[in-house]
Amino acid sequence: MRLKPEQLPAALQKLLPVYFISGDEPLQVGEMADAVRNAARQAGFGTREIFSVETGFEWNQLAVSADSFSIFADKKIIDLRLPSGTPGTDGAKVLTDFCERPPDDTLLLVTAGKLAATSLKARWFQAIDKVGAVIQVWPLEGQDLIRWLQQRMQQRGLHAETDGLRILASRIEGNLLAAAQEVEKLYVLYGAGNVSTRQILDVVADSSRYDVFKLMDSVLSAKVSRIFKVLSGLQAEGVAAPIVLWALTREARALIKIKQALSLGQNKESVFKNNQIWDKRRQLVSDALARLNDGDLNAILIWAAKADRQIKGQQAGEVWETLLEICLMFASAQFTAKTA
Repeated sequence: MRLKPEQLPAALQKLLPVYFISGDEPLQVGEMADAVRNAARQAGFGTREIFSVETGFEWNQLAVSADSFSIFADKKIIDLRLPSGTPGTDGAKVLTDFCERPPDDTLLLVTAGKLAATSLKARWFQAIDKVGAVIQVWPLEGQDLIRWLQQRMQQRGLHAETDGLRILASRIEGNLLAAAQEVEKLYVLYGAGNVSTRQILDVVADSSRYDVFKLMDSVLSAKVSRIFKVLSGLQAEGVAAPIVLWALTREARALIKIKQALSLGQNKESVFKNNQIWDKRRQLVSDALARLNDGDLNAILIWAAKADRQIKGQQAGEVWETLLEICLMFASAQFTAKTA
C-alpha cells in the first residue's frame, strides 16, 4: 500500500513484511527508515543484516539470507540499500520472489533513490506494493517546508514566529539536513522556549561581521558609504538575499505604521513603545521619519516587491543591485534606476 510520510508512524502499529522508502531527500528517508527499524526491534526483530547494492553485488546473498533460519530463532531485519532506485533484472526477481512468499521471521526494509516513473509499473514494485508499504519522499517547498520546520522546532521545545521560519526556509533552500542542523544550533544556543526572529537571524547569518541589523542602522541614519560597505559584506559572506529583503521590508512597514499613528495625534513615546523602538534606535527612526514621506515609503515597498520577484526568478535583473537601490531610497540618496 502507498503511504504518505506523515502516515508511517501510525501504520507501524501493525508491521508489514516489506517497507520500501524512496526519494532524494536523505534526511527524510533516513529518519523514516529509523522509525521502521525501531518498530521492528520493539516487535522482537533482534537481528539485522545490511546489504548495499553496488557494482558487483550478488543478489543471491539476499535470497540466501531470506531463506536462512536462525538457530536462535531470532526475527531479523534485512536492511537493503538501493541507491539507484532500480534493482535490475536479478534484483527484480529476488524482490518479487520474497514478496510472493515472505518469511514469517523476516522484515525487509528497502531504502532507495528516487524512482523512475517506469518503475511504478514494474512487477517487482507491484509485488512490494501488494504485501508491504511504499513511501515516496519528495523535496519540501513553500508552506510544506514551513510546516516541517515548525514541527522540527516543536520536537525540540522551540517556538518561532512565522517570519523567523521563513528566514530559516530561505537559508536552507530545501536542504532538510541543513535545516535540522540549524534547529539544533538554535536549541544549543537558546534552549527550549520561544525563539525570536532576531535570534534566528543571528544564527542563520552565522554571526556575520556585517549583519542585517547593522545594515538597518546604516539605512536609517542615511550613511551612504556605510550602506555600500555593509551590503557588500553581507553579499560576500553568503547571507541569503531573502533575509536582507525581509529586514528592509519590515523596516519600511514599521515606519509606515508609526507615521500613521503619529498622524492620528498619538503620543510619540507611546507609539515608539508599541512598535518596540528602544534606546539608540529612537533617534535613528526619528531621523528617518523626518526624511521620508509616505510616497517614499510606498516606493520602497514597490521596489521590495521587485526584489522578491527577482529572488523567485519571476523577473530579470540582479537582486543585490535592487537591494542596494532600496537601501539608497531609505537614505534619500540618488539612485540610478527609475522604474521598478
